[in-house]
Amino acid sequence: MYVYDEFDWAFLEQRVAEFRDQVRRRLAGELTEDEFKLLRLLNGVYLQLHAYMLRIGIPYGTLSSEQLRALAHVARTYDRGYGHFTTRQNIQFHWIKLEQLPDAMGYLAQHRLHGIQTSGNSIRNVTTDQWAGVTPEEIEDPRIWAELIRQHTTLHPEFSFLPRKFKIAITASAHDRAAIKIHDISLRLYRNAEGEAGFEVGVGGGLGRIPYLAQTIKPFLPRRDLLSYIEAILRVYNQYGRRDNIHKARIKILVHQIGVEKFAEEVEAEWQTIRDGPLALEPSVVAEIATRFRYPAYETLVDNPDALTSARLTDRAFATWFNACVNRHKVRGYAIVTLSLKPEGGTPGDATAEQMDAIADLADRYSCGEIRVGHEQNLVLPNVRQRDLVELWRALDAIGVALPNINLASDIIACPGLDYCSLANARSIPVAQELTRRFRDLDVARNLGRLHINISGCINACGHHHVGHIGILGVEKNGEEFYQVTIGGRADEKAELGALIGPAVPYADVANVVEDIAAAYLELRERSDELFIDTVKRLGVEPFRERVYATRQAG
Repeated sequence: MYVYDEFDWAFLEQRVAEFRDQVRRRLAGELTEDEFKLLRLLNGVYLQLHAYMLRIGIPYGTLSSEQLRALAHVARTYDRGYGHFTTRQNIQFHWIKLEQLPDAMGYLAQHRLHGIQTSGNSIRNVTTDQWAGVTPEEIEDPRIWAELIRQHTTLHPEFSFLPRKFKIAITASAHDRAAIKIHDISLRLYRNAEGEAGFEVGVGGGLGRIPYLAQTIKPFLPRRDLLSYIEAILRVYNQYGRRDNIHKARIKILVHQIGVEKFAEEVEAEWQTIRDGPLALEPSVVAEIATRFRYPAYETLVDNPDALTSARLTDRAFATWFNACVNRHKVRGYAIVTLSLKPEGGTPGDATAEQMDAIADLADRYSCGEIRVGHEQNLVLPNVRQRDLVELWRALDAIGVALPNINLASDIIACPGLDYCSLANARSIPVAQELTRRFRDLDVARNLGRLHINISGCINACGHHHVGHIGILGVEKNGEEFYQVTIGGRADEKAELGALIGPAVPYADVANVVEDIAAAYLELRERSDELFIDTVKRLGVEPFRERVYATRQAG
């Protein structure tokens, strides 16, 4: 956990006081909604279909139990008793009244939480692997570098009004759990042939109306140069990015139009003028940031204690949960536990105030007081002693977050869609709810294997449908909801964009289409362990298209 200093506290207090006065002036009619819009967006406040929505950033997805309780308090006191965790490791409250926003934000600020730069044309919440700092796969904790970027870019005078919103993601593991390739800047921390740690830097990723994956412009960047190189990228984007057309303003469009080689040349030229200046990171600077992170005092334990081994052998329900939700930890005797926020018939990513309070209590008891948020809209307890796993499982099951469906068909990513969002064309939540019912049978879901379904209610792609193994996009046709379906996308280290299987289908038929695709996969796979994504890669879209639309025509 990152520890705030006096400057951090004073900064947040001042920001809340400013916003309180801005709300007062808006309520008094001294500010029009258009004048207030820019001010509220800078603090993570949107005006959606039914009410104002408050988005709170969770830097690199890390929460303390105290902070999760604070979020629960806001959900209970100012909202309708729940919050929605998003694909950017944020949480959103959809029903807060304008006059109550300053009080809610003031309460959150007391617990080191805020909405600054979770909206607007600025650098959004820097995201990373939800297992950062605890997985044995990584070469070092990427959250330290995410914090350096966060501190440098928050309210940066040159980059607070970019041509368009800007997103950065970082991973330090071979397996990418941060979906870095769909970000404006992607950072992969690795060791080169000489054993030196540095970053592979990509630019131009992003989904939405025209999706692109990030392209590498710097195969290896020494760690000392991280901030100066990011600054060079932002300067080039700020200079050449379009401001006359919101649909062509993202950096991905600039990279596509001038070419990645030309863009890289522009960045290199800019970087050479600043690389040896004040932004060059001395080891002492990085070390100082690292000292702000508090790590647990791990006990000396053994892996796979006898009680755990016995439970896995004798309790089928526990073994099923263990295999789906428990992963290796870098410290012997500990485990990483994922909590599913995807119950049957539920809204993906929603957690009630009661659940958040209970998870905070369980984090204190079993996970050194720490919780993580993943871009898949689930939560993680990152530091669980293996000997406590059976007790923890029972406690998680009692509050409805122990469903063993992680990475299965019902572990769906979805945006709020037309139920909340003023930008949406179609509903996402009811589609997700229906699909969780269709794939409720865990034996059927496990037979399908790893299968990611992503749903977006509009072209802005907040549900990341382009990179779902099965992607679903809501569109509007003559006042009715239709859905385009893609297959073959993925967001990991082998990231690909999905391919459209055919014409959009009506709302009433979309769940049937997904079932047809799943059935086709079971017929087409070569082996029972061939994953859906590999079958699509091997055969292409056509066999699935034939199955889906032959079924439609026959009906």
